[in-house]
Amino acid sequence: MAIQPESSPSLIDRFLHIIESAAASDRFLLRLALFVVIFSGIWVLYSLNIQHSEDTPTYGGDVIEGVLGTPRYVNPVLAITRADQDLVALLYSGLMKIDSKGDLVNEIADSITISDDGLTYNIILRNDITFHDGTPLTARDVVYTIQLLQDPELKSPQRGNWTDIIVEEIGEYELNIVLEEAYAPFIENLTIGIMPAHAWSDLSVEKLPFSQLNTEPIGSGPYRLERALRDTSGLVSQYTLAAFPEHTTAPKISQIQVLFYENEEDLLSALADKEIEATAYIPQAIVNDNIPRGYTLIEEALPRTFAVFFNQNRSAALRDTAAREALTAALDRDELIAKAFFGHGVPIETPTGKAGSQLESSDDTEESVSTSTPTELAIEILEEGGWEQNDLGVWEKEIGDDTVALSITLRTSNAPLFESLSGLIAQQWETVGVQVTTEQFEQSGLIGSVIRPRDFQALLFGHDLSRSYDLYPIWHSSQQSDPGLNVAQYANISVDELLEEARVERDEDVRMSALTEASQIIAEEKPAIFIAQPTLTYIISDDITTSDINEISRPADRFSNIAEWHTESDSLWPMFRRDIE
Repeated sequence: MAIQPESSPSLIDRFLHIIESAAASDRFLLRLALFVVIFSGIWVLYSLNIQHSEDTPTYGGDVIEGVLGTPRYVNPVLAITRADQDLVALLYSGLMKIDSKGDLVNEIADSITISDDGLTYNIILRNDITFHDGTPLTARDVVYTIQLLQDPELKSPQRGNWTDIIVEEIGEYELNIVLEEAYAPFIENLTIGIMPAHAWSDLSVEKLPFSQLNTEPIGSGPYRLERALRDTSGLVSQYTLAAFPEHTTAPKISQIQVLFYENEEDLLSALADKEIEATAYIPQAIVNDNIPRGYTLIEEALPRTFAVFFNQNRSAALRDTAAREALTAALDRDELIAKAFFGHGVPIETPTGKAGSQLESSDDTEESVSTSTPTELAIEILEEGGWEQNDLGVWEKEIGDDTVALSITLRTSNAPLFESLSGLIAQQWETVGVQVTTEQFEQSGLIGSVIRPRDFQALLFGHDLSRSYDLYPIWHSSQQSDPGLNVAQYANISVDELLEEARVERDEDVRMSALTEASQIIAEEKPAIFIAQPTLTYIISDDITTSDINEISRPADRFSNIAEWHTESDSLWPMFRRDIE
């Protein structure tokens, strides 16, 4: 029988033997040294892990979103309420989408090629996209959706973006969209969700708004409808949405519950009790006071501008450059935003918020270098412009053969925001010594009696510019008369040329450069006072990691990259990381 040689003791065994064999006086020190070595090693490994590991999103978890209102048309063609638009953003996908940087990128489209004359958009679709019921998404579905958008009987709120457009199905996964005239911002319309023709095409236009598919939709977006709960009246009270793994970006959050509330009180109560984890429906007046512990407020400027437009044809005083400059200088935008927008707005000094920062940095902008208060600066401008105060404190100036008083009637909507904002503007102007009368109108009356006939001296109004910031309808001289939106009846040849260039220029940097230059000219001539852009206010739990929200067009666009959000993650070193696609 062979005798196996004895195995040699390990390094640790030998070290322990040395410790135990040592004299009693040394044994304690050796044991302490061993403990320090082991503890130090653990600490080094822990520190390296903290320094080098990365949180890697993993699949799982759920989110509970609170929405004010009840969904009625969860349908890209008919969606008009915020509740409908939010659900469309989660359940449908478009040819393109807004990425986390705020850029337009392909989604359903594999490629989009624009002809040299800017009239034809040749679109090749991805051939691996399916609807939630497993049916392939093809060019037929895109053509069907666009034709619905164009149907005058259906009266889609998006119809104006698709008039005079021809759509041609070239093949199963190819189509052309042909414009009557080149219009670079048109590409923004390609984010519209695509509807499944196989589910809807048997319905007549008259029956389409009443179809159950409006509240139990089939899309191709990152989430699909799993369950709809209804209250005793038959209205949807809750949707459960499940991740759709076949989406172009497989969602990381496995489930989204959308709870619908009839009133703000119930929504506020649900948020306070943490029954919901996110909502964009808390009024801005109280949003700061209703952010629970462990929640964050996300804000992003929306492309809507508020301004006071001057009608120089109705006021000799407003034809005076110094008067318009003084009225502009007198306004404290920060105070207006703090009080009328409750702090949730971005001050602007040009027709587009995008161009504002460039104008403010210019050396010849008086407000940027003056240390005077708005009131002091306005008075200085009036005095230098030849205006004098009479015994009653009213500013007067000889213009032509007449003595003209600096008095203004400011007209606006009777909506709460406009009432508040117009009152604050009047107060700031009156502090300078300007006589101000404010008049509020119902929305229909304001449009029919004030805006269309251009019957005002000063008009406080808001414009929705969309992401394209197309200033042509508002500032081009051809749009001075109704139905054009150039309510200030502004005319400048250089601005016309720049705005015409911006409408056809496909290079975004060149296009924005033209818009910036036009904005600077308009701001310098002061046919209007530009005040602020409002912001999206979105309260969300700290347990939810969102993608960046940039350059959005409307609140529903916060979900443009919902597939990249996550609630679960693993901490791994880069060498061990496996991205979830």
